[in-house]
Amino acid sequence: MARKQKSSPGPYLLHLEMLPDRIPDVTRFPYTLPSIRNLGTLAFHPKVTFLVGENGAGKSTILEAIAVACGLNPEGGSRNFNFATRASHSSLDECVRLARAPARPGDSYFLRAESFYNVASEIERLDQGGGGPPIIDAYGGQSLHEQSHGESFFALFRYRFRDNGLYLMDEPEAALSPKRQLQFLVLLHDYVRRGGQFVIATHSPIIMAYPEARIYLLDAGGIREVAYTDTEHYVITRGFLGNPGRMLAELLDDDEKA
Repeated sequence: MARKQKSSPGPYLLHLEMLPDRIPDVTRFPYTLPSIRNLGTLAFHPKVTFLVGENGAGKSTILEAIAVACGLNPEGGSRNFNFATRASHSSLDECVRLARAPARPGDSYFLRAESFYNVASEIERLDQGGGGPPIIDAYGGQSLHEQSHGESFFALFRYRFRDNGLYLMDEPEAALSPKRQLQFLVLLHDYVRRGGQFVIATHSPIIMAYPEARIYLLDAGGIREVAYTDTEHYVITRGFLGNPGRMLAELLDDDEKA
């Protein structure tokens, strides 16, 4: 029997490279998106990389391609999940090359907020079949369907993640209150110190404030690295919280005039 390769601290992913010759049709989604059309080479931070931008900019599509290239299920989960509720993932993974570091992660996981319910259902289905220790034990032992959305996310973060792990996360803030997002940052930092590497698509100005990170902005101009304080998320949130009354008056007054 082959011996299981020992894991090492990250980084595990170096960069993602677009292979234009493999694009089947540049006039079809997702290749019409500026961020994907101009992807070029995306260099990952050795600890935390954020993908930020408006809805529809291509964050989830790029993250999904990274996940599939890593051997993960496009709907989420670890390498052991191979369920599919709908064949909806793009072909981008076939048009990119993922450069890996010599180190190998001891664990890999893709969190997709929109389909985590399906992951929870798959865990229950697999556990009903028996044949080994309950999978749910790795998530704290309580059914994810019997917890709130936010509690189930935190069960994943707290119990399922491990040392020397590679974690891809699509909008982890979707079920988290601001307080929980701060608690998530504490967990994120702990896993980073324990050898982990993260690639995260997010809209949260709290989460993307993590200090040891690289932020890529996806917009109509393509994709580029930006400073945290230059993100629209930071600028708008700071402006609103600095004077919510004035901003609301301007917004609602403009709405009434329209």
